[in-house]
Amino acid sequence: MEFVNLTRHTGIGSNCYWLSVGGKNIILDAGSDPKVDGIGSTPDLRPLPPGTVDAIIITHAHQDHIGSLPVVTRQEQRCPIFMTPATAAIATIMLHNSVNVMMRQREELGLMEYPLYTHRSVDLCAQSWVHCGLRQRYNLTGERSENDDEVTFEFYNAGHILGSVGVLIRHKGKSLFYTGDVNFENQTLMTGAEFPEGGVDYLIMETTRGDSPVPVGFTRAGEEERFAKAVKEVISSGGSLTIPVFALGKSQELLAMLWKMRLRGEIGHLPIYIGGLSVKITTVYDSFAATTPRSHPELQILHEMAPYVLSGREIMTAQPRKKCIYALSSGMMTEHTLSNIFARRVLADPAQNLFFVGYSDPDSPAGKLRKAKQGDDVVLDKEFPPVPLRCRVEEFSFSAHSNRDMLRNYVLLLRPSKIVLVHGDRPALDWFQLALFKELEGTEIIVPDIGAKYSLS
Repeated sequence: MEFVNLTRHTGIGSNCYWLSVGGKNIILDAGSDPKVDGIGSTPDLRPLPPGTVDAIIITHAHQDHIGSLPVVTRQEQRCPIFMTPATAAIATIMLHNSVNVMMRQREELGLMEYPLYTHRSVDLCAQSWVHCGLRQRYNLTGERSENDDEVTFEFYNAGHILGSVGVLIRHKGKSLFYTGDVNFENQTLMTGAEFPEGGVDYLIMETTRGDSPVPVGFTRAGEEERFAKAVKEVISSGGSLTIPVFALGKSQELLAMLWKMRLRGEIGHLPIYIGGLSVKITTVYDSFAATTPRSHPELQILHEMAPYVLSGREIMTAQPRKKCIYALSSGMMTEHTLSNIFARRVLADPAQNLFFVGYSDPDSPAGKLRKAKQGDDVVLDKEFPPVPLRCRVEEFSFSAHSNRDMLRNYVLLLRPSKIVLVHGDRPALDWFQLALFKELEGTEIIVPDIGAKYSLS
């Protein structure tokens, strides 16, 4: 087996890897980097001879794992693309939305190389998608196979978002496991990952949270209690609450937490506002409720919570109302998004409340706001004047990624002969490399250089 990192940048960003096994070429994920504009956000396919890919395997539908799929398939037009049915349903929405975003960025920011692909490109790409279930072994033509002389793959629930998987690749008695993004802990909706517990020779593992130690005494259940208490304080005081969320994953988890609070009689039937893309994604979550690994399979989120939908037009004039919750994307408060626009009306008002519930890139508007102190002038959008921070700001940790202790424990359980560390900023990669070096004698730990080829077998 040979491995090549096809991403253009080190750190949390696009995911795209080339695996050569048994004379077959496989691409693992085809993401785009949200921190980079233009073609620089896409994988560098130059190390891979055009037309030689036998299969593309997609672990889940976040943009950093699928955002370049139509670009990759322009070079590799005939190969099958394997994913779960839920991932396929979400990916269709996310990729078409990406086209809309790129068209808007072309117009507003003058990024003339956008769009990198079109709606037609997405539809053509989708014709090669092959739906695969969990814990079923397939060959690279999409047929069920237990033949170890063939290159086969098998999906395992990754517990990250709806449809997310890790993938086990086997050939002639050797196996490689790619985690994708993983969460071993139960979330509100998604049940924790169920990964192989042995028999893995080579491991490709995400390291997203490697630079953050777990706070002493922290538990997800305790964090949910802290969040519920803070929400009740806002509502009882007659205030409104703004929560920047990702349309995919975090919106649905948040709505499920609010549903639990409503069942307990803690928040009543107060109005909840969300954005249009969140509605589309939540519809998919609801449609797969009974057929995917999740808690509360009976919960139809849109029916039970009946959120109001704020459109791009309505957000331009909408004002925060008392005893309302605004769960608006994007989670990083990117310029021109609903959360960014709405927050400019919230920050300067001491009676308002802004809660963060997920990750923010430090250089994003959300990241800069989280570092600001009361009274600081905050620039949310460079086209508008700074806004003084006077509202209440709280942070909560509901990550969809496993913490570093959980990942380390998983590695120690498997004890593979080689580990490839990906999807992490440099401090995270360094922490894992050092920690695993001390605990796994004889295991080779690889932090792959971009474009370099590594022999795994």
